Amino acid sequence: MKTNWRKSLETILCVLLGNMILAVAVGAFIVPHGIIMGGSTGIALTINHYVDGNLSAIVFAVNIILFILGTIVLGKKFALTTLVSTIVYPVFLSIVQAIPGITELTDNIMLASLYGGAVLGLGIGLVVRVGASTGGTDILALVLHKWFHIALAVFIYIVDFSVLLCQAFFSSSEQILYGILALVVTTMMLNRVVLMGQSQIQLFIITEKYEEVKEKVLKEIDAGVTMVHIETGYGAKQQKGVLCVIPNRKLYSINQTIQMVDPRAFITITQINEVRGRGFTMDRDAGIPQREEGKEK
Repeated sequence: MKTNWRKSLETILCVLLGNMILAVAVGAFIVPHGIIMGGSTGIALTINHYVDGNLSAIVFAVNIILFILGTIVLGKKFALTTLVSTIVYPVFLSIVQAIPGITELTDNIMLASLYGGAVLGLGIGLVVRVGASTGGTDILALVLHKWFHIALAVFIYIVDFSVLLCQAFFSSSEQILYGILALVVTTMMLNRVVLMGQSQIQLFIITEKYEEVKEKVLKEIDAGVTMVHIETGYGAKQQKGVLCVIPNRKLYSINQTIQMVDPRAFITITQINEVRGRGFTMDRDAGIPQREEGKEK
């Protein structure tokens, strides 16, 4: 129960913080420089160009319409995960736009595109990271996906491209180009935030002295090891490969250790973004039955 409450609180805080950061990006960098963007904000910017009004109010109206559509087509469970973003984002946007000098942070559209894209990606990433949704045109893409059963990514690109295309009719070529740049930066930052975690190094070691390597890694490097049954390609010889995940700081030590055991060992080294499970996000001995005293080990 305590874990569930903690997880729910973390989700709510990340959604609120993510939407606040998203509002800062739009209010401080995107809108002041007329940079085109996707999502419900892009739809609102298009409407606001032809019908003069309050941007945050238009965003709220667009979000509510999409939210109702999503509730009808996708169900109540989906509605609960998007309700917070649907309501709080327009509120945060109106607050940000009311801050004196917020639109004057930079008069350089290049800087606005780079910072706007990065901050947008950070805000969206925080929301997506906890399994929630920012709502907006994501809902439309999900509805189309349910109706036509075509890959979701295809509809996301179609919807976003359509929103960008609508703004292209009243935007300069520079604004369009900077909008594309901001979208690229947003995507890069979004991926970084979603995958953000405890960066580690994964090694896969192929050597005839696999037992000796395993013992050295376990005892001297103090790292976990998984033995993988393999067959060599040239000699079709059955043996085992050594798979282990270590912190970056241990890479030099384990390389030296392997070279001492077998200088001819074949090693692949891969950077991985996040590791979960025993030895990393929980104690190494979690879930392992403890041996009784006096029993043979």
